[in-house]
Amino acid sequence: MFQLTPVQRVARGGWLVRRRVQLLGAFLLAGVGPLAWRLLFTPEAIYISTFNAFYANLVAIVLTMWLRLSVEPYPGIRSSTVILPTAAAAHGLVLAFFFFTRLPYDRTTFVAGFLIHVLWFYAIYFLVQRRLVLQIGVVPIGEWKKLIDLPNVSWIRLERPSMELASRCDAVVADFAADLPPLWESFLADAALAGMIVYQVKPLQESLTGRVEIDHLSENSFGSLVPARGYFTFKTALDFLVALAVLPLLLPIMAIAALAIKLDDGGPVLFVQRRIGHRGEAIRVVKFRTMRAGPAPKAADARAAAMTGDLDPRITRVGAFLRKTRIDELPQVWNILKAEMSWIGPRPEAEVLSHWYVGEIPFYRYRHVVKPGISGWAQTNQGHVAEVEEIHQKLQYDFYYIKYFSPWLDVLIVFKTLRTMMTGFGAR
Repeated sequence: MFQLTPVQRVARGGWLVRRRVQLLGAFLLAGVGPLAWRLLFTPEAIYISTFNAFYANLVAIVLTMWLRLSVEPYPGIRSSTVILPTAAAAHGLVLAFFFFTRLPYDRTTFVAGFLIHVLWFYAIYFLVQRRLVLQIGVVPIGEWKKLIDLPNVSWIRLERPSMELASRCDAVVADFAADLPPLWESFLADAALAGMIVYQVKPLQESLTGRVEIDHLSENSFGSLVPARGYFTFKTALDFLVALAVLPLLLPIMAIAALAIKLDDGGPVLFVQRRIGHRGEAIRVVKFRTMRAGPAPKAADARAAAMTGDLDPRITRVGAFLRKTRIDELPQVWNILKAEMSWIGPRPEAEVLSHWYVGEIPFYRYRHVVKPGISGWAQTNQGHVAEVEEIHQKLQYDFYYIKYFSPWLDVLIVFKTLRTMMTGFGAR
């Protein structure tokens, strides 16, 4: 019944998979390595700042491991996606400490530690983790069959509550809402006590798909979709400060984009549209114009005009580039400064489309419980959509973001957005 392939057996038993080995390797290579280089080849350059950078690298390595454990609770988040964001965030926090305390530090040692740290974990990913297929044992009671068709996991049906079978799995999943017999309940408790990861069916499904089902939202589902108010307030202040900080860097880019639009067809530079924002309130969203200028559409045609199709003939040459790189969204920094939008959140829909979706899709208006963003979880996973069927799936991504609303998810989206800007994923 249970057979591991040779590749899976090597991947699961490999010593590089163990967290303590990864942490020790990072300490030796990224922590001790740069210091040893200094001691061997440039001993005359050893100062207190060198040892400060050494200790800083060690602290950043520990912080990175903690951040990764925070953002990787479920297998749906790929390790390769969080390596650079978590390492950059950890080293950035340590760098901020030096900035505010004015303590001296060796920049060469510190930067070398960061680069080696990142390269070490990417090497582990490409050597081992990339070909690692998780073996998850399934308790065959309740709503477990919905998991079987999900990819990138080897699902093992546990025919009986056996710790011997469970020990060959990376984790166990069960439907805790089902009426589990006492033997299975005892088995799950023993598995947890033995240090195994025990998943609940629904959160595991959400992690693997990046979506929250919205066909049947129960009272408990709504409770879990209430975003953390403390982080909501903090994020609003952080959005404003980041917008002020990056505005001088963005202004030259926006000036070049404006000039290119004007030279392309001589039409207006900006496009202003009424969209639905936080708590369902209408806001005026500013973008760079990417379509040919023309008269306002009639009321009957407004919905069709608000949609953008694949290879839409209305898109200009400059507009196609601005859409692909997402530069067309940069003027929305103004909306962030007005506290109408966030850097990260569900994209605000055009008012005419939003009213239509509300009438077609149950619970659609609930996505307005958080502020809309320039980029979001749905955009980095699905891309641009307009039809009701696609919007239904997009809403599942939005609800996933709301349910797991946290700084860790926002950091992940930032780096996924950078990848999207470089590849043009989902642009129309």
